Amino acid sequence: MHLESIRLANFKNYESAQLEFSPQVNCFLGPNGSGKTNLLDAIYYLAITKSAEQSQDQLCIKHQETFFSIKGKMNFGTKSEEVLCTLEIGKKKSIRLDGVPYKKASEHVGKIPVVLIAPNDTDIIRGASDERRKFFDAILSQTDAVYLSNLIAYNHALKQRNSLLKRFAEQNTFDADLLEPFTLKLIELGTYIHKRRKEALNFFKPLLQSHYENISDDGEKVDVVYQSHFEKDVAKAYTDSLQKDMILKRTNVGIHKDDFDFLMEERPIKKFGSQGQQKSFLISLKLANYDFLKEQKGKEPILLLDDIFDKLDDNRIAKLIEMVASDQFGQIFITDARPERSIGFFEELNIDSSFFNVDSGLTSLLE
Repeated sequence: MHLESIRLANFKNYESAQLEFSPQVNCFLGPNGSGKTNLLDAIYYLAITKSAEQSQDQLCIKHQETFFSIKGKMNFGTKSEEVLCTLEIGKKKSIRLDGVPYKKASEHVGKIPVVLIAPNDTDIIRGASDERRKFFDAILSQTDAVYLSNLIAYNHALKQRNSLLKRFAEQNTFDADLLEPFTLKLIELGTYIHKRRKEALNFFKPLLQSHYENISDDGEKVDVVYQSHFEKDVAKAYTDSLQKDMILKRTNVGIHKDDFDFLMEERPIKKFGSQGQQKSFLISLKLANYDFLKEQKGKEPILLLDDIFDKLDDNRIAKLIEMVASDQFGQIFITDARPERSIGFFEELNIDSSFFNVDSGLTSLLE
C-alpha cells in the first residue's frame, strides 16, 4: 500500500500543489516555515479525516479562501483508489472514496493506516493524561471500527451528562431518574473501551520493550501501566462520585479519566528519565504503534517523520536509518530543513527516494 500522488487546493499555505511520490522514501526539504509539515498534515488528513495539528477543520482553509480540498491516489496493491477530502465554509466536511461519499467520516478511518512522529510528541510523555489517551485512542480507532464508534458515542453521552449536571446546578434541582440513563450508557460503552484498551496494551508492551532495547542500547526495563476506574466496581464509583460531580458540574468517573503510566525500571520516565531516555522511549512508542497497526491491519502503514533528525542524536539517527534500510517499513515521508543531510542518507543507502524542494507553499521535484 502506498500513496501515488496528492493534489491540494487552498490547504493551509498551499493555493495549489500536485506531487507524485516514490513508493518508498519521500523527503520534503526546505527552510522552517516553508510548508513541509503542512504536506505531512495533508497526507495525515487523507488517512484520519482530520488534521494532526488543527483542532478545527476550518483552520486548515488557506487565509481568505472559502474551501480546501485534498485529493490522493492510493495504491492498495490490487487496485488504486481516489480519496477526496473537501471542506467549504458553512458546509459539512465531505470524504469520498472513488467518488462515493461516506455517510460518516469515521467510516474511512483505518482504510489508510498511518503513523506520525512529530516534534510535539513529547506531550505524550510530559503532558496531561488526555495526551496519552489520545495516543492509544488513535491507534485503536484505526484497527477497530466498533471501538471508534463506541468512543464517539461515549463522548456524546458524556457531554449530555455534563450538560444535565450543569442544569441541575443552575436550577438548584436534582433528578436521579433523569441522570441514570446517561450514567448507564457511560458504563456500557466504557466497559468495551476499557476491555479493548487493556487487550491492546498487552500486545503493545513487548513491542515497546523490544524497540527501546534496540534504539537505546540500554538494558532498562520499560513498561506501561493502565489506570482506570473500570478496574474496580465502576457502578459504585459513579455513585460515590455523585456529590463531587454535582459540585464540579462535570463527570469525574469514567474512561475519559483513564491514564497510562510510562515507566522505566518501575519509575515514571517523565520524572526520572533523562532527555535521551525519554527520546528513546518516545520513538519506541511510535515504532510499537507502527508494528501494532501492521499486525492488526495486515499492511504496512504510511510513516510520517516530521523534523525528526533535528530531535535525535547521531546514534539514534543511525539506528532509525538502519531500520529504514532493512525494509522494515513501507512508504515513508520525511521533512528536513537540511537538504544535504537527507539526500546524503538515502543516496548512500541506494533506496528508491524522491526529494521535493519546498519554499513558501511552492514545491518542486529535485532531480
